[in-house]
Amino acid sequence: MVSRRTALRAGAVAGLVPAVGLIGRPAVAVPTPTDEPTGTPAEQPTQVRPQNPDIGSATGRDDGPWRDLPDARWAALERRLSPQATLYRRGGASYEALSIPFNHRYANVRPAAILAAGTSDDVAVAVAWARDVGMPLVPRSSVGHNYAGYSTTPGLLLVASRLRDVTVTPNPAPAPPQRYGPIEVTPDAGLLTVAAGVVNADLRPLLWQQGVFVPAGRCPTVGVAGLVLGGGIGFSDKMFGLTCDRLASTAVVLADATTTTCDENTDPDLFWACRGGAGNNFGINTDFTFRYVRLRGEVAYFQLRWGADSMVAALAAMQEVAAAQQADRRFDARIGAGTTLADDGAPQMYADALGQFYGYADELATILAPALAVGTPAERRANRDSIRQVTPAEAAILLSATTPAQQFAVKSAVLRAPLDEDRLRALVAGLRQWPGSRNPDGAGVTLFCMGGRINEVPPGATAFVHRDALFIMAAEASWADDDPPATEVASVAWLTALYDELLAGQPSVGAYQNFPDPDLADWRRAYYGDNYQRLVEVKRTYDPTDFFTYPQGIGSCGSIDGYANRWCPR
Repeated sequence: MVSRRTALRAGAVAGLVPAVGLIGRPAVAVPTPTDEPTGTPAEQPTQVRPQNPDIGSATGRDDGPWRDLPDARWAALERRLSPQATLYRRGGASYEALSIPFNHRYANVRPAAILAAGTSDDVAVAVAWARDVGMPLVPRSSVGHNYAGYSTTPGLLLVASRLRDVTVTPNPAPAPPQRYGPIEVTPDAGLLTVAAGVVNADLRPLLWQQGVFVPAGRCPTVGVAGLVLGGGIGFSDKMFGLTCDRLASTAVVLADATTTTCDENTDPDLFWACRGGAGNNFGINTDFTFRYVRLRGEVAYFQLRWGADSMVAALAAMQEVAAAQQADRRFDARIGAGTTLADDGAPQMYADALGQFYGYADELATILAPALAVGTPAERRANRDSIRQVTPAEAAILLSATTPAQQFAVKSAVLRAPLDEDRLRALVAGLRQWPGSRNPDGAGVTLFCMGGRINEVPPGATAFVHRDALFIMAAEASWADDDPPATEVASVAWLTALYDELLAGQPSVGAYQNFPDPDLADWRRAYYGDNYQRLVEVKRTYDPTDFFTYPQGIGSCGSIDGYANRWCPR
């Protein structure tokens, strides 16, 4: 599941915030570069390219046709860049470290070069230059978390991690605060503008120091850009809406290298598409302005865990809780079932749930009563003891975890009803059949609660169409960089079989566009539903030549020679 780390381990990861971008890479030290400038910490992972020669087999590509571009063309690009920018060419240690996407399954896709933009003007320069030389350009806001490898390219990789400005503009006349038990919420307290390289961890100090909060994801190194463009789920989305629901405006460098700042009144169709239409479709977003809330006080936090013998009952009980609280904005959670290998090589299976409640701990305990009654005496006692009051900033750390590390595959589904007992038993049986790997993340399934303010928004109001869901489900299998190739084959086959078993007999489901699956057949309807045709029209208006493209890009018919796409016939 995404992720199966315990809250203790998650808290330890969150403590690495100053080292943004260092999580989940192969454990091999990068030598200090001697042949090129060094980048910012977010651009300098402490590891190098995985040594397994089979990594990247999912794409079948290593180098692109642009590797032999004359040096004069690269020099022309460099002359136009700001002093704050750096162009990394092949052969240097910084290039090698930066080129690896978060999912090492796609590590053999090697960019022709990597540009660390220093200003938003550098982004426009890069777009104009890439168009001129006929090279594809792909933006990456952070360390390339895209599950399907769409944040890498054999062309020019544009890294935005130096664009980290954050501006808070308080509302001089905010609405009166609202109180939910021990927590006071000031709605629309002001505007928060973040540049394209800002990651979730960069927002934490604002919450600690000023109570400034925008609903965001749990992984510290995920870029806010990718999060908001695909929707943005987290542990406060039921209370305040998805990350994209808080967006007030965004600056976009278009395919012709011009920039527009779109909102409800300026380029409203583009603004609509930027709220759930996914990244790298209409342009490169260089900053985002959100309506933030101010939080003062405490929330209730919980983390529950059960062993293998309690899994079916525990998952059924937590789904019962989630369904009962679907409309209640105050309650939010993720529910999971996973398996890893113990030190002795035996499968270690468990179910867990964690989340927060905008209210008192005793009221949360009443809500969780069906789940608290499940398990051994020790499990029941530990689970009840996990419920406590914490500050919103403390909750953000306790709920934090990174996404799967090394190599992995993920399949998602949008569920409108709980998984029934037959499906839960199939899930447990499937986990027992996991083929295993050296990756400690193992494998599993997660249910992210939906409802509340998310589902109060009409499906056509933004590009994010999944407005009637109970859960977003993510099924995941991971394997290590040093696993043999057969492990990847077995893991993907196992994941596909489990996914098909869980969805058998279910009504038509969608999929979450921020968990892209390159093997998903009807991805257009799954990701975007009835909003897809409008997204194509926006694409044709703002990127008529399909400059921003990838195999599951808006308007795409798939890949041609692995690099370019074309319009789908109507």
